[in-house]
Amino acid sequence: MKATIHPQYFDNCAVTCACGNKFTTGSTVEKIEVEVCSKCHPFFTGTQKFVNIKGRIDKFREKQAQGTAYKAKKLAKKSDKTKKIEKEKLN
Repeated sequence: MKATIHPQYFDNCAVTCACGNKFTTGSTVEKIEVEVCSKCHPFFTGTQKFVNIKGRIDKFREKQAQGTAYKAKKLAKKSDKTKKIEKEKLN
């Protein structure tokens, strides 16, 4: 086997979780940062976390409301332009 193609392996890779938990493992990277570990994951702890993130439906409804507001604004602008053109034709 070729000696230069294999990655360097670190026996003491430091893993740090967002909850503050730290542990070591073996990896090809020296430091790893994770968001969830066995100390804070709901499956292992038996608790449930509520994350305040908008769901897909809420995002869709928000975009839809913006679209209808844009259409109303564009329609009002078009009607103003039409009225202006009609006024010019009469004069």
